[in-house]
Amino acid sequence: MAKLDNEAYEAELTALQLALVRYQQAAMESGDKVLIILEGRDAAGKDGAIKRMIEHLSIRYTRAIALPKPTEVERSQWYFQRYVQYLPAAGQIIIFNRSWYNRAGVEKVMGFSTSEEQEIFLRDVPHFEEMLVESGIKLVKLWLDISREEQAERLKARREDPLKALKTSPLDDVAQEKWDDYSAARDEMLTRTHNAAAPWRCVVTDKKKVARLNIMRHVIHAIAPASIAKSVAKPDPEILFPFEIAAIFDGRLNR
Repeated sequence: MAKLDNEAYEAELTALQLALVRYQQAAMESGDKVLIILEGRDAAGKDGAIKRMIEHLSIRYTRAIALPKPTEVERSQWYFQRYVQYLPAAGQIIIFNRSWYNRAGVEKVMGFSTSEEQEIFLRDVPHFEEMLVESGIKLVKLWLDISREEQAERLKARREDPLKALKTSPLDDVAQEKWDDYSAARDEMLTRTHNAAAPWRCVVTDKKKVARLNIMRHVIHAIAPASIAKSVAKPDPEILFPFEIAAIFDGRLNR
Protein backbone atom coordinates (compact mmCIF):
# COMPACT_ATOMS: atom_id res chain seq x y z
CA MET A 1 0.00 0.00 0.00
CA ALA A 2 1.33 3.44 -0.93
CA LYS A 3 1.89 6.13 1.66
CA LEU A 4 -1.44 6.96 3.25
CA ASP A 5 -2.46 10.52 4.10
CA ASN A 6 -5.21 11.30 6.62
CA GLU A 7 -7.76 12.26 3.98
CA ALA A 8 -7.31 9.00 2.08
CA TYR A 9 -7.39 7.02 5.33
CA GLU A 10 -10.63 8.60 6.52
CA ALA A 11 -12.27 8.15 3.12
CA GLU A 12 -11.48 4.45 2.94
CA LEU A 13 -12.29 3.89 6.60
CA THR A 14 -15.76 5.36 6.07
CA ALA A 15 -16.31 3.19 3.00
CA LEU A 16 -15.25 0.06 4.88
CA GLN A 17 -17.43 0.89 7.86
CA LEU A 18 -20.36 1.39 5.50
CA ALA A 19 -19.71 -2.02 3.96
CA LEU A 20 -19.73 -3.57 7.45
CA VAL A 21 -23.02 -1.85 8.24
CA ARG A 22 -24.51 -3.16 5.01
CA TYR A 23 -23.23 -6.63 5.83
CA GLN A 24 -24.69 -6.58 9.31
CA GLN A 25 -28.07 -5.52 7.95
CA ALA A 26 -27.95 -8.54 5.66
CA ALA A 27 -26.69 -10.82 8.44
CA MET A 28 -29.57 -9.86 10.71
CA GLU A 29 -31.90 -11.06 7.96
CA SER A 30 -29.98 -14.18 6.96
CA GLY A 31 -28.95 -15.28 10.45
CA ASP A 32 -25.21 -15.28 9.78
CA LYS A 33 -23.02 -15.93 12.81
CA VAL A 34 -19.56 -14.34 12.81
CA LEU A 35 -16.65 -14.86 15.19
CA ILE A 36 -13.49 -12.80 14.72
CA ILE A 37 -10.39 -13.60 16.77
CA LEU A 38 -7.66 -10.98 17.10
CA GLU A 39 -4.41 -12.19 18.59
CA GLY A 40 -0.97 -10.59 18.65
CA ARG A 41 1.78 -9.21 20.79
CA ASP A 42 1.13 -6.43 23.30
CA ALA A 43 0.56 -3.05 21.60
CA ALA A 44 0.06 -4.62 18.17
CA GLY A 45 -3.12 -2.59 17.61
CA LYS A 46 -5.96 -4.95 18.49
CA ASP A 47 -7.96 -2.33 20.42
CA GLY A 48 -7.70 0.25 17.64
CA ALA A 49 -8.72 -2.20 14.92
CA ILE A 50 -11.72 -3.40 16.91
CA LYS A 51 -12.82 0.15 17.71
CA ARG A 52 -12.96 1.06 14.01
CA MET A 53 -14.73 -2.15 13.02
CA ILE A 54 -17.58 -1.85 15.50
CA GLU A 55 -17.92 1.95 15.64
CA HIS A 56 -21.13 2.06 13.57
CA LEU A 57 -22.44 -1.46 14.09
CA SER A 58 -25.50 -2.41 16.13
CA ILE A 59 -24.81 -2.61 19.86
CA ARG A 60 -27.41 -5.35 20.15
CA TYR A 61 -25.80 -7.52 17.51
CA THR A 62 -22.11 -6.78 18.09
CA ARG A 63 -19.88 -7.56 21.06
CA ALA A 64 -16.17 -7.12 21.66
CA ILE A 65 -14.99 -9.61 24.29
CA ALA A 66 -11.80 -9.08 26.31
CA LEU A 67 -11.90 -11.46 29.26
CA PRO A 68 -9.89 -10.95 32.46
CA LYS A 69 -7.78 -13.71 33.92
CA PRO A 70 -9.87 -16.74 34.88
CA THR A 71 -11.30 -17.14 38.36
CA GLU A 72 -10.56 -20.18 40.48
CA VAL A 73 -13.92 -21.65 39.46
CA GLU A 74 -13.18 -21.05 35.78
CA ARG A 75 -9.76 -22.63 36.16
CA SER A 76 -11.47 -25.81 37.34
CA GLN A 77 -13.75 -25.93 34.27
CA TRP A 78 -13.15 -27.32 30.80
CA TYR A 79 -10.77 -24.79 29.27
CA PHE A 80 -13.09 -23.64 26.47
CA GLN A 81 -16.12 -23.39 28.76
CA ARG A 82 -15.91 -19.70 29.64
CA TYR A 83 -15.56 -18.76 25.97
CA VAL A 84 -18.49 -20.82 24.71
CA GLN A 85 -21.05 -18.54 26.35
CA TYR A 86 -19.89 -15.69 24.10
CA LEU A 87 -20.18 -17.53 20.79
CA PRO A 88 -22.41 -15.74 18.26
CA ALA A 89 -26.10 -16.33 17.78
CA ALA A 90 -27.93 -15.57 14.53
CA GLY A 91 -27.14 -12.11 13.18
CA GLN A 92 -24.35 -11.47 15.67
CA ILE A 93 -20.73 -10.41 15.16
CA ILE A 94 -18.53 -11.34 18.11
CA ILE A 95 -14.91 -10.18 18.29
CA PHE A 96 -12.47 -11.70 20.74
CA ASN A 97 -9.71 -9.31 21.77
CA ARG A 98 -7.47 -12.22 22.71
CA SER A 99 -9.18 -15.56 23.03
CA TRP A 100 -8.64 -19.18 23.96
CA TYR A 101 -5.24 -18.74 22.33
CA ASN A 102 -4.04 -17.20 25.60
CA ARG A 103 -3.16 -20.75 26.53
CA ALA A 104 -0.65 -20.97 23.67
CA GLY A 105 0.71 -17.46 24.23
CA VAL A 106 0.86 -15.57 27.50
CA GLU A 107 0.05 -18.65 29.62
CA LYS A 108 2.90 -20.57 28.01
CA VAL A 109 5.43 -17.74 28.27
CA MET A 110 4.50 -16.72 31.81
CA GLY A 111 3.93 -20.22 33.17
CA PHE A 112 0.25 -19.64 33.97
CA SER A 113 -0.61 -23.16 32.83
CA THR A 114 1.28 -26.44 32.72
CA SER A 115 3.09 -27.91 29.74
CA GLU A 116 0.53 -30.71 29.70
CA GLU A 117 -2.38 -28.23 29.60
CA GLN A 118 -0.72 -26.33 26.76
CA GLU A 119 -0.14 -29.51 24.76
CA ILE A 120 -3.76 -30.63 25.25
CA PHE A 121 -4.92 -27.22 24.06
CA LEU A 122 -2.84 -27.30 20.87
CA ARG A 123 -4.09 -30.81 20.18
CA ASP A 124 -7.76 -30.00 20.82
CA VAL A 125 -8.26 -26.49 19.43
CA PRO A 126 -8.29 -27.44 15.73
CA HIS A 127 -11.11 -29.93 16.42
CA PHE A 128 -12.98 -27.39 18.54
CA GLU A 129 -12.79 -24.75 15.82
CA GLU A 130 -13.78 -27.26 13.16
CA MET A 131 -16.96 -27.93 15.16
CA LEU A 132 -17.66 -24.19 15.32
CA VAL A 133 -17.30 -23.87 11.55
CA GLU A 134 -19.46 -26.95 10.95
CA SER A 135 -22.15 -25.39 13.16
CA GLY A 136 -22.37 -22.46 10.73
CA ILE A 137 -20.09 -19.92 12.41
CA LYS A 138 -17.96 -17.80 10.07
CA LEU A 139 -14.60 -17.86 11.85
CA VAL A 140 -11.89 -15.29 11.09
CA LYS A 141 -8.50 -15.59 12.85
CA LEU A 142 -5.99 -12.74 12.69
CA TRP A 143 -2.47 -12.60 14.11
CA LEU A 144 -1.30 -8.97 14.47
CA ASP A 145 2.47 -8.84 14.19
CA ILE A 146 4.66 -5.93 15.30
CA SER A 147 8.39 -5.25 15.30
CA ARG A 148 10.30 -5.19 18.56
CA GLU A 149 11.26 -1.54 18.05
CA GLU A 150 7.70 -0.39 17.34
CA GLN A 151 6.36 -2.33 20.32
CA ALA A 152 8.90 -0.61 22.58
CA GLU A 153 7.81 2.81 21.32
CA ARG A 154 4.11 2.08 21.83
CA LEU A 155 4.61 0.64 25.32
CA LYS A 156 6.64 3.72 26.26
CA ALA A 157 3.86 5.99 24.96
CA ARG A 158 1.33 4.08 27.07
CA ARG A 159 3.33 4.57 30.23
CA GLU A 160 3.77 8.28 29.61
CA ASP A 161 0.20 9.15 28.58
CA PRO A 162 -2.25 9.32 31.52
CA LEU A 163 -5.15 8.81 29.11
CA LYS A 164 -3.72 5.40 28.27
CA ALA A 165 -3.36 4.33 31.89
CA LEU A 166 -6.15 1.76 31.56
CA LYS A 167 -4.36 0.11 28.64
CA THR A 168 -1.26 -0.67 30.69
CA SER A 169 -0.69 -4.05 32.27
CA PRO A 170 1.98 -5.66 34.46
CA LEU A 171 2.62 -7.96 31.50
CA ASP A 172 3.77 -4.94 29.48
CA ASP A 173 6.92 -4.91 31.57
CA VAL A 174 8.02 -8.32 30.31
CA ALA A 175 6.83 -8.07 26.70
CA GLN A 176 10.26 -6.91 25.56
CA GLU A 177 12.23 -8.98 28.05
CA LYS A 178 10.53 -12.17 26.89
CA TRP A 179 10.38 -11.23 23.21
CA ASP A 180 12.12 -14.42 22.04
CA ASP A 181 9.88 -16.61 24.18
CA TYR A 182 6.78 -14.96 22.71
CA SER A 183 8.21 -15.47 19.21
CA ALA A 184 8.70 -19.18 19.86
CA ALA A 185 5.20 -19.52 21.31
CA ARG A 186 3.70 -17.69 18.32
CA ASP A 187 5.54 -19.88 15.85
CA GLU A 188 4.33 -23.10 17.46
CA MET A 189 0.78 -21.81 17.85
CA LEU A 190 0.42 -20.68 14.25
CA THR A 191 2.05 -23.81 12.87
CA ARG A 192 -0.12 -26.21 14.83
CA THR A 193 -3.47 -24.40 14.63
CA HIS A 194 -3.50 -23.18 11.02
CA ASN A 195 -5.67 -25.40 8.86
CA ALA A 196 -8.18 -25.25 6.00
CA ALA A 197 -11.22 -25.02 8.28
CA ALA A 198 -9.80 -22.24 10.48
CA PRO A 199 -6.82 -20.58 8.78
CA TRP A 200 -4.70 -17.81 10.24
CA ARG A 201 -4.04 -14.51 8.49
CA CYS A 202 -1.02 -12.48 9.61
CA VAL A 203 -1.04 -8.67 9.66
CA VAL A 204 1.96 -6.33 9.62
CA THR A 205 0.95 -3.62 12.10
CA ASP A 206 3.86 -1.20 12.44
CA LYS A 207 1.73 1.30 10.50
CA LYS A 208 -1.48 1.32 12.51
CA LYS A 209 -3.79 2.94 9.98
CA VAL A 210 -2.63 0.78 7.10
CA ALA A 211 -3.10 -2.33 9.25
CA ARG A 212 -6.62 -1.31 10.28
CA LEU A 213 -7.76 -0.81 6.71
CA ASN A 214 -6.34 -4.13 5.59
CA ILE A 215 -7.92 -5.96 8.53
CA MET A 216 -11.31 -4.50 7.65
CA ARG A 217 -10.83 -5.33 3.98
CA HIS A 218 -10.08 -8.94 4.85
CA VAL A 219 -12.98 -9.27 7.27
CA ILE A 220 -15.42 -7.98 4.67
CA HIS A 221 -14.15 -10.36 1.99
CA ALA A 222 -14.22 -13.24 4.47
CA ILE A 223 -17.77 -12.79 5.72
CA ALA A 224 -19.79 -10.66 3.28
CA PRO A 225 -21.58 -11.76 0.11
CA ALA A 226 -20.07 -10.77 -3.23
CA SER A 227 -22.68 -8.03 -3.69
CA ILE A 228 -21.09 -6.17 -0.76
CA ALA A 229 -17.47 -7.37 -0.95
CA LYS A 230 -17.06 -6.45 -4.62
CA SER A 231 -16.92 -2.74 -3.73
CA VAL A 232 -14.02 -3.32 -1.31
CA ALA A 233 -10.37 -3.59 -2.33
CA LYS A 234 -8.63 -6.81 -1.39
CA PRO A 235 -5.96 -6.67 1.32
CA ASP A 236 -2.42 -5.71 0.37
CA PRO A 237 -0.52 -9.06 0.43
CA GLU A 238 2.52 -7.31 1.86
CA ILE A 239 0.42 -6.20 4.85
CA LEU A 240 -1.99 -9.10 5.34
CA PHE A 241 -1.17 -12.60 4.17
CA PRO A 242 -2.09 -16.24 4.87
CA PHE A 243 0.14 -17.91 7.41
CA GLU A 244 2.67 -20.39 6.08
CA ILE A 245 5.69 -21.85 7.80
CA ALA A 246 8.02 -20.01 5.42
CA ALA A 247 6.82 -16.68 6.92
CA ILE A 248 8.58 -17.58 10.19
CA PHE A 249 11.97 -17.64 8.46
CA ASP A 250 11.74 -15.22 5.51
CA GLY A 251 11.22 -12.03 7.50
CA ARG A 252 7.47 -11.60 7.09
CA LEU A 253 6.99 -12.35 10.79
CA ASN A 254 9.17 -10.42 13.22
CA ARG A 255 11.81 -12.38 15.08
